[in-house]
Amino acid sequence: MREEKLHKPKPEKLLIGRRELVSFPELDIEEIEAKVDTGAYTSAIHCSDIHEEVRPDGTKVICLDLLDPSHLQYNHKKLTFAEYNLREIKSSIGEKQERYVIRTRIKIFDEEIEAEFSLSDRSDMKYPVLIGRTLLKGRFIVDVAKKNLAHKYKIKQKQK
Repeated sequence: MREEKLHKPKPEKLLIGRRELVSFPELDIEEIEAKVDTGAYTSAIHCSDIHEEVRPDGTKVICLDLLDPSHLQYNHKKLTFAEYNLREIKSSIGEKQERYVIRTRIKIFDEEIEAEFSLSDRSDMKYPVLIGRTLLKGRFIVDVAKKNLAHKYKIKQKQK
């Protein structure tokens, strides 16, 4: 008799479009438009006035404005992060840049995912949030012909 191997079923990957409305519960941002970019390794979020400070006790923190005053969802909150990294990230035009990277939770569909986001000035970009491969891997399949599937799913759930 053959011994059957026990396999843990793989969770089904969700289908997302080229653009999605996402939320950041820890940052007080609801339904902000994000570009899904399978060419980007790291996800990014638009910030302004990003700078490092040293507290009186000697610990370093980064301070920033999430988004900028010209953005509709700008909430005037100055954010401070004690846990962060400084990492070399390749920009959209192939240049290597040093950027701060934080971990925070992003909500897509009903799923909250803790992920890394590089902090960058995306004011010249159409979308304030970029979702890269690291966040997508193992969770999502991208259909570039579609958009806002997570938002449409949310509306359907409210109608039930």
